[in-house]
Amino acid sequence: MLEWLIIYLLMGLAVGFLAGMLGLGGGVLLVPLMVFLFTAQHFPSDRVLQLALGTSLASIVFTSISGLRAHQKRGAVRWDIVRDASPGLVIGTLLGTLVAERLPSHYLAIVFVLFVSYAATQLLRNIEPTPSRKLPKGVRMWLASGAIGLISSLAGAGGGILTIPLMIMCNVPIRNAIGTSSALLLPIAAAGAAGYIWTGLGKEHLPAFSLGYVYLPALLGIVVGTFITVPWGAIAAHRMPVPRLKKIFAVILLALATKMLFDLR
Repeated sequence: MLEWLIIYLLMGLAVGFLAGMLGLGGGVLLVPLMVFLFTAQHFPSDRVLQLALGTSLASIVFTSISGLRAHQKRGAVRWDIVRDASPGLVIGTLLGTLVAERLPSHYLAIVFVLFVSYAATQLLRNIEPTPSRKLPKGVRMWLASGAIGLISSLAGAGGGILTIPLMIMCNVPIRNAIGTSSALLLPIAAAGAAGYIWTGLGKEHLPAFSLGYVYLPALLGIVVGTFITVPWGAIAAHRMPVPRLKKIFAVILLALATKMLFDLR
């Protein structure tokens, strides 16, 4: 068990830095990595992906708090956007956990691969926003944020891959988009983790030390690692050329998506 805890800690250190720097929850990296590790530990194949999704969202609860504090100190969080988007995010995320419980793992994996591929493509693109474009308001904001919550819970991600490009396209400055994304991660992750815990309670053949679909040893290692490196990543976001780093991150995502796609065959 100790060697696996060390591996989860190292994973948390690496993913935490990227999460803090790019305003992402890290789920798009954590989920495929945990799928590989859970498979290596011989967890039940029909529960591996749900465990990875639930554990990822639970870890993002802590990642988002750490990243939010770091970005708030630099005045980068748009709280008006957080207020308008949070209700839809929570509703959509809870709905997604119910859908994930009923989807066979094979189809759930396909959804995740498509999500990661889309996310990587968005990061690689460099499209200038229309100057007059603004974020949606009212019902349109609820519908948009609900869709983001639904997709995020099915992919075990915090939603930053979707919210950051959306905010940038609507002329929110990139550093505000990254900081605000850190705040938006919290309602998505909290609702998603609660949903996966609830739907996983009482299920048979889950590994020891599981709380529903959250594997606690992996959660512990990841959380400790992310708490150390998320603040460093947030500092880097305000000092380093983020667009170049996003492209590197996109290449990593495409490689992981390709690996998962071949594993599905």
